[in-house]
Amino acid sequence: MRAKQSDEDARIRQLAQVHRFRDLSTDEIRLVTEKATYLTVPDHWALMVEQTPADKAYLILSGEVSVRRHGDEVARLGAGELIGEMALVNHKLRSATVVAETPLEVLHFTTETVNELAEKIPHFREALAGASEERLRHDSGD
Repeated sequence: MRAKQSDEDARIRQLAQVHRFRDLSTDEIRLVTEKATYLTVPDHWALMVEQTPADKAYLILSGEVSVRRHGDEVARLGAGELIGEMALVNHKLRSATVVAETPLEVLHFTTETVNELAEKIPHFREALAGASEERLRHDSGD
């Protein structure tokens, strides 16, 4: 049990360091880590595929992913980045395929978890919306 608590405390510390979540209280961060599912993902694994329905999002705790559109890499993302939130927030199909370039540690959020956390934690909702807006601006070249 001690190892599990230690691992959870480590994830809380990691999440507290993520720029997007700096406005969350320790209790709010703890709720996020409790509601999300911690996963390890092997390299070369596709976390999401372009033009499929959005049903999950991830927060990368460690490792790096390749974001690909029509087979071409358009970005590399790493620790502290949210992926998959844009399609969830905007209720659209996935705009890209995301593949693990290295082994990953992530927090996995289902649509239901995102909705529940957004309802309970206004800053969580703002963090998702902010990430989505930044991605849209980047994609449009602004």
